[in-house]
Amino acid sequence: MALNDESLQELKAELLDELVKDKPSKNLLSERLAEVRSADIGEVLEELIEEDEELPAALAILDVLSSERAANVLGYLPGESQLEVVGELSDTQVLKLLEEMGSDERVDLFNLLDEDRREALLRRMAHQEREDLKRLASYQEGTAGAIMTSDYVAIASGMTVSQALMRVRQTAPDAETVYQLYILDSDGELIGTMSLRQLIVARPGAFVDDIMIKDVISTAVDEEQEEVARIVARYDLLALPVIDSDGRLVGIVTHDDAMDVAESEATEDFHKGMSIGQLEDGVSRVRLWSLYRKRVTWLVLLVFANLFSGAGIAYFEDIIAAQVALVFFLPLLIGSGGNAGAQAATLMVRGMATGDIGVKDWSKMLGRELLVAGSLGLTMAIAVTPIGIFRGGEAVAMVVALSMVTIVLFGSLIGMCLPFVLERFKVDPATASAPLVTTLIDATGVLIYFTIATAILSQL
Repeated sequence: MALNDESLQELKAELLDELVKDKPSKNLLSERLAEVRSADIGEVLEELIEEDEELPAALAILDVLSSERAANVLGYLPGESQLEVVGELSDTQVLKLLEEMGSDERVDLFNLLDEDRREALLRRMAHQEREDLKRLASYQEGTAGAIMTSDYVAIASGMTVSQALMRVRQTAPDAETVYQLYILDSDGELIGTMSLRQLIVARPGAFVDDIMIKDVISTAVDEEQEEVARIVARYDLLALPVIDSDGRLVGIVTHDDAMDVAESEATEDFHKGMSIGQLEDGVSRVRLWSLYRKRVTWLVLLVFANLFSGAGIAYFEDIIAAQVALVFFLPLLIGSGGNAGAQAATLMVRGMATGDIGVKDWSKMLGRELLVAGSLGLTMAIAVTPIGIFRGGEAVAMVVALSMVTIVLFGSLIGMCLPFVLERFKVDPATASAPLVTTLIDATGVLIYFTIATAILSQL
């Protein structure tokens, strides 16, 4: 049973109460932890590790667990917490944990270690494990190779169903998943795939080559991880095979790892969308200095960008002095333009992230946005016209209505186009953030509003 926050706190208190005794009972701790899922133990340990004085308690809990269970729990901890744990362990203890971890989690932890410790651990590993780890660690961060695992079930071309089932039984204990099987030729090239169900229900004497699916969905080892996650989600795959330039199978990306990537990419886009740099850890754990540094740059730049709004207002001091009622509508107009622009930018950025639209769709989206933004501007102009008449008369109402249509239309087009422009210049479209769009529209909105006001009201 999954534990809620209250149950997790009760478990944490129960474990600490036992550990503070003069002679803690390992049997009692072991029996209690056997009832708890690894993910929940990991959450308790994460809290203990964050409390500096409780790190020994976290290590004591890990010591109670078997090597296999401890490695599983360690995989649920964030990178910084993993480093704190292995920093207190000997090389022998770390090697035991690495041996029990899945190949993808093993390489993630290995890459976090400093160079000296990595070399020390590699020297003590078996040749095959060492070469596999070095190969996986060599792939560039953010690619399919960096998130794949080499723990999969491969079946040789030419095997019968009964032979393939024997192969599954032999390799299943170490495999990340056994529900999807991959058929390789003599050169290691991926030529087909099948599900475990297909294999089980097939006639024992049948050849796997006759029942396998030959149209295999795969990805290149250097493909971006975001695209990998998109493929897994689009085709609802349990795992996605990863091949090298020669078509040889080098690993698989499982569904859970792909969803972790999707969550990470979505979080990164949210942060960029609000002009926040990428955080190394969760917002509750990241250092205050890092949180300040990630937020301050764009905020300071946007402060200076807003000076253009002030300069625009100063330039139109005469018309403002003559029609003070215009000031009442200024926040309303530029706020509406900024909101419309932020909406358009968000829709485009998300559409690009999911693969729904690309740069080639720019002209199509421009036409659609012109119609939608024009309709939005007219609707908002109609809504604000009675207020304009009440506050400043018909002339001011006309200025406000025309300005509303123009600013909303302009803001929406800016918000729609900016992600395409950034994508064209190989910049992440998520940088077309709400603060950036609204700041641009603030400055231009002031100019549009008072230019229209000068043109109409100066004639009266």
